[in-house]
Amino acid sequence: MSLVKLDLAFNNLSGSLPSGLCVGGRLQNLVVVGNNLVGPFPSSLLNCTSLVRVRLERNYLEGDITGMGSYPNLVYIDISSNKLFGQLSHIWGECYKLTVLRASNNHITGVIPSSIGKLSMLGILDVSSNKLEGQIPPEIGNVMMLFNLSLSGNLLRGNMPHEIGSMNNLEYLDLSSNNLTGQIPDSIGHCQKIHFLKLSHNHLNGIIPIELGMLVNLQDLLDLSDNSIDGNIPSVLGSLGMLEALNLSHNALNDSIPPSFQSMTSLLSMDVSYNKLEGPLPHTRFFEKAPIKWFRHNKKLCGVVKGLPTCDLPRSSEQGKKSGAILLAIIPIVVSFVFMTAVVTWQCKKKKPRTGTANEVQQTNMFSVWNFDGEDVYNKIVDATKNFSSSHCIGTGGNGSVYRAQLPTGELFAVKKIHMTEDDVQFNQEIQALMHVRHRNIAKLFGYCSATQGRFLVYEYMDRGSLAATLKGKETAIELDWTRRLNIVCDVTHALSYIHHDCFVPIVHRDVTSNNILLDLEFKACISDFGLAKILDVEASNYTSLAGTKGYLAPDLAYTTRVTEKCDVYSFGVLILELFMGHHPRDYLSSMDKRSTLLENLLDTRLPPPEVEITSEIFKVVTVAVQCIEPNPSHRPTMQQVAKVLSRAERPANDLDYLHVDIIIPACWS
Repeated sequence: MSLVKLDLAFNNLSGSLPSGLCVGGRLQNLVVVGNNLVGPFPSSLLNCTSLVRVRLERNYLEGDITGMGSYPNLVYIDISSNKLFGQLSHIWGECYKLTVLRASNNHITGVIPSSIGKLSMLGILDVSSNKLEGQIPPEIGNVMMLFNLSLSGNLLRGNMPHEIGSMNNLEYLDLSSNNLTGQIPDSIGHCQKIHFLKLSHNHLNGIIPIELGMLVNLQDLLDLSDNSIDGNIPSVLGSLGMLEALNLSHNALNDSIPPSFQSMTSLLSMDVSYNKLEGPLPHTRFFEKAPIKWFRHNKKLCGVVKGLPTCDLPRSSEQGKKSGAILLAIIPIVVSFVFMTAVVTWQCKKKKPRTGTANEVQQTNMFSVWNFDGEDVYNKIVDATKNFSSSHCIGTGGNGSVYRAQLPTGELFAVKKIHMTEDDVQFNQEIQALMHVRHRNIAKLFGYCSATQGRFLVYEYMDRGSLAATLKGKETAIELDWTRRLNIVCDVTHALSYIHHDCFVPIVHRDVTSNNILLDLEFKACISDFGLAKILDVEASNYTSLAGTKGYLAPDLAYTTRVTEKCDVYSFGVLILELFMGHHPRDYLSSMDKRSTLLENLLDTRLPPPEVEITSEIFKVVTVAVQCIEPNPSHRPTMQQVAKVLSRAERPANDLDYLHVDIIIPACWS
């Protein structure tokens, strides 16, 4: 009768759940995921209004879920991969606190209720692989917090709602394997954060909207295959410089593959088979290595792919190319100005080099390779900053100053002007490092200039500036609430784990500080300033001179100059403590003895105390941060391990008073 929490997850339990689990009306957490449970869905759960967190997935439970939804306190529910049936009731719209609703891989029928549009806190909705029918309700566009929407493998029909474009936080959208018709709405171009888009195996028609070329964060997949889409392939798709997989097969596309596709330097696969395409393929290493099966059953494609016929190039075209090459060779260029793409040429993959070459550049706005004029761009940068006037300076570091530059076109950039020194080591290091990375949490490098007048790099502009500046101001620090600080931890963790472990050569940043963490309007964090970065040689000792920012340097660098990823891990630990304390933790780091303090004493007093659930998350993060600042580098976790710990779905028990739990700060080396 007094049961509040029951956790039996990941065992080998069989049999059925007791029908009276919530007979006392106090049950909040029920977790039985990953067992072999069978039998009916417990009847007492249908009206268990006390429920907060429910995980029943990956069992063999049966029963009608039509009566579910009367849960005013429910935050998280996952009933996927069972044998449940019935319909999604309209009363789900009353679960105003709900953040995650997963019910995939069941036998659910009926329609998606329009009341889903009332769930303002919902972040994940996954009802894929069921038997849902009817149309996708336009009210779904009201769920502004939704970042993962998966409705694939159902019987949904009708058009994709135009209101999908209202979901500005959408990152993952899968509507594949349904009966959707009509055109892809151009409003999809407003979903600027989307990195996975799968619309395959439907009956969509019309043309590919050019607005898809605006989705510059598309990285994992763009799949429009097995539809009835016609027309040509828009050249603007070539601006998707981060895209790794593109599938346009089994449609009615005609004309040629745009030359702009040579700018898609991150592509690992591209299937355009079973269309009506013709003409030459772009001449890049990616197409040279591509298998013929990606291009079969078209009208007449030709070019570099082994198995395709060679293209008959008209003599006039050959002469035109030669003339163009000669003309380019004699045009006087005032500065040596080479612009790269939004983080160019190499998409880092663990133990796997990217296709493409360092000379391939992305067609992006004014940095387009097709209308590139180095002298003109240089002059525009100088004019926009009033010759790098102090009035345009937004930050100064050890090896350069950063300026805000708004060009006449309206484009806004951050320009880092490198301090003039006798050598180009740091300048070249920053370029070399950024040529090897592409990640949503690493500041994008659009281009660079190296000339006698000066050297500078052109970056994506981050509206809120540095984390250090945000923490320094009282009003901005209050705006940076606990949830946003936790999100920043995740952003930085993913970026560091990426450069340490997911590149074919590891990269160490060597200057992870709050000054080098930049925030955009949505408080997304990006790591910047790779001027001290080092690409590690796995066969070398990697000894180097001491570099970095005082207060963030690992203590072991005082005894050895060998650089490893663990140097960044230490800086990361300091950064996380600073993030939650609101200031640098120098007093704790300078102690020669272990110090014990309550979590409450490590939290920024400018914010109200966090709620219980948030406190447990902060405790987990701070505990990891303390492990990262261990003096002995062998005792520090890797960033890959940090990412795994922070991504675990299971949270610490909410019956503990985490604010008054002791945190042990390790002693520094004397």
